Amino acid sequence: MSDRLKALADAGVSIWLDDLSRERIETGNLADLVKESSVVGVTTNPTIFAAAIANGERYDDQVAQLVAGGADVDKVIFELTTEDVRNACDILAPVAEATKDDGRVSIEVEPTLANDTDATIASAKALWAAVDRPNALIKIPATLEGLPAITAAIATGISVNVTLIFSVERYRAVMDAYLTGLEQAKEAGIDLSTIRSVASFFVSRVDTEIDARLEKIGSDEALALRGKAAVANARLAYAAFEEVIASERWQPLAAAGANAQRPLWASTGVKNPAYSDTLYVTDLVVADTVNTMPEKTLQAFADHGEVHGDQVSGKGAEAQQVFDQLVAAGIDVDDVFLTLETEGVDKFKASWTELLDTVKGQMEKAGA
Repeated sequence: MSDRLKALADAGVSIWLDDLSRERIETGNLADLVKESSVVGVTTNPTIFAAAIANGERYDDQVAQLVAGGADVDKVIFELTTEDVRNACDILAPVAEATKDDGRVSIEVEPTLANDTDATIASAKALWAAVDRPNALIKIPATLEGLPAITAAIATGISVNVTLIFSVERYRAVMDAYLTGLEQAKEAGIDLSTIRSVASFFVSRVDTEIDARLEKIGSDEALALRGKAAVANARLAYAAFEEVIASERWQPLAAAGANAQRPLWASTGVKNPAYSDTLYVTDLVVADTVNTMPEKTLQAFADHGEVHGDQVSGKGAEAQQVFDQLVAAGIDVDDVFLTLETEGVDKFKASWTELLDTVKGQMEKAGA
């Protein structure tokens, strides 16, 4: 086992792999990562599945069977992806049984539904029923239309990974949606201890967007702020999380067995080669959080990552100072987050199109 990854886990950070494929499942690779690399969860998205299906032959037989049975492309995608997530849940079931919050595998509602509340709720229910594992998480985007869908899913006992969170303001709305869902679930007599949730706060994209704007401004003050926004934003998010779990509203839910909605640091692969490739891991170490990493980042941290203790708690004021400086330098922070969410939804939709095209190609081969 990597000593560096173990040190990260020992610091209270749950290491989740941001990748999944049938090859990882069937070759034992995922089980090995759990055993040897402190991996205790998995996140997926349509791009991950598109790559898995395009690059492996392990889906061919199932695709052929589905095509022979008259399945359309949406049905094929649904069956392929829910089977992978179900099997990954089974591999991680011992982790889920041994820990309070880990051993989870996420699957995303269809991204084209990001601005349709009712369709998102229906998709979440269908995925939850199909995977049929208590350690699954259904990914719902934190769009304005996604917020009531989060509440509705939680209220019916579905565990949720809220994705595509960029601003602290929206994160607060996500936490409110979660608490409202728990309150409704409690009213309905659902055992709150069975419901899990994480809130996926996107990290690297914040630096990518803000750094580009700082470089356009070009002043010494602006350029000195590059690479600081993303970590500061996540630290402000964690401060908001601490506020909520200390609130009077949370206490009766906790007493009824509710689990805190842990912050999850997503998009932690570093995009700027000038920055350390473990920046968004080392600088965001804090207990009771999740860091979901692409394998490249996982391997980089295993090789040379460093844990310097808690890098997040008590740093809210310092993080706010970074944002005050960004505003003073001329950054329109509200526009940054609006741009990131809009682009994020567009990227999700493009990734769904990529998955559709990939599966259509496999279906054509199977039917040839």
